[in-house]
Amino acid sequence: MHATRRQFLSSAAAPAILAGASSKRIRVDDVSFSYEEYGYRTPMKFGGNVVERVTLINVNCTVRGGDGRVAQGFGSMPLGNVWSFPALPYDTTIKAMKALAGRVSELTRNAGVDGHPIDINIALEPAYLKAAAEVSRELNLPIPIPKLCTLVTFSPFDAAIHDAYGKLHHVSCYDTYGRDFLPRDLSAYLTPEFRGEFLDRYVLRKPTAQMPLYHLVGALDPITEGDLKQRLGDGLPETLPEWIRYNGIIRIKIKLNGSDLAWDVDRVVAVDRATTETQRSRNVGEWFYSLDFNEKCPNVDYLLAFLRQLKEKTPEGFARIQYVEQPTKRDLKSDRANVMFEAARLVPVVIDESLVDLESLELAREMGYSGVALKACKGQSQVLLMAAAAQKRKMFLCVQDLTCPGASLIHSAGLAAHVPGVAAIEANARQYVPAANAKWEARFPGIFKVRDGFMKTGTLTGPGLSAVV
Repeated sequence: MHATRRQFLSSAAAPAILAGASSKRIRVDDVSFSYEEYGYRTPMKFGGNVVERVTLINVNCTVRGGDGRVAQGFGSMPLGNVWSFPALPYDTTIKAMKALAGRVSELTRNAGVDGHPIDINIALEPAYLKAAAEVSRELNLPIPIPKLCTLVTFSPFDAAIHDAYGKLHHVSCYDTYGRDFLPRDLSAYLTPEFRGEFLDRYVLRKPTAQMPLYHLVGALDPITEGDLKQRLGDGLPETLPEWIRYNGIIRIKIKLNGSDLAWDVDRVVAVDRATTETQRSRNVGEWFYSLDFNEKCPNVDYLLAFLRQLKEKTPEGFARIQYVEQPTKRDLKSDRANVMFEAARLVPVVIDESLVDLESLELAREMGYSGVALKACKGQSQVLLMAAAAQKRKMFLCVQDLTCPGASLIHSAGLAAHVPGVAAIEANARQYVPAANAKWEARFPGIFKVRDGFMKTGTLTGPGLSAVV
């Protein structure tokens, strides 16, 4: 019987599995990390929570190749505690993630394993999860650190290793996922059906030239001038029509509450009305929406009622829905009754918070979900493997945000541009925390200065993850 990915992860912790696997293997020599703190320009509401600040974790690592050469890598990610660990207060969860980051740093620095970055990540993941359980006990958390939160915490460490690996070999990290760098085929990481297939079959070596940008309308965001209580006056747009004109927006993501059917329907109708008027004035005839309930729908019947009412009130607006994201709660095992087959016949329904491993992807498919939201904050290694699995199963693909600024946005944009079939990329740090983007704008104008609705991802061809620091 073929080992499951979970069994493989457990056995992969032994350095012997990685040693000698490839002449291009690396070992982590050193790791360090630091934090940046930013306040939001304006609050963001999603999933019943309001976010007003962000902590970025920035990771530097040094790797050594088999020939003794060394390279430095960099990874960055917001510690999205409100999204990845919503069950406890903000200060409690950010403290837990910072404590876990310290453990992850030590484990990565002292790993003593050789291999490709994906193999290193797989070898270390069980130790990271064990560290999360230990931190939970030491801090007396009433709810243990979830796996999703653990993924977010170690994702910049994983990114830094991939970045260093590409820089060591003077290539984009997306050039290192074929058999010339990665010693095992995908059956070692996924299922037997991938035997003989390598990751580069599911990853583009050259990035897509441009990707449609999804603009976010949060549950607190003003839609029109009449919704504004007081202008910020900071020179950036403040209403949806202003943002559409400023960035040339043709993709809009709408956050919904999932607890008030009339409000949810009316919110989409209002967004569609304002967008239609603005796009007509711009002579734009095609645009799309994504709808995100952040798992707040009580059941699938709520979603179905919402979709039917929306179609009645605005047939054209309904036709513009590109996908619906994570309508019901993330714990699929305890929510097996809320299958999505009927809803997915109307529009693609994708998992986001639920997607933490191959097991969760397979369970989602059994429950009728038709797509996945890929996120850099779940780790470069895992996201690429999940992207391969989803493509094999012909699922809808999109890349979602964690209000990623700076290097984390470059990482996210790179993922979107290198995975075939990704519909669009969300990037909302420019709306909520533009100060964190400021030092990157001049160096990557095509990523941070959008004017025609598209992010110019074709420029991301530098070594590693392209965000050279």
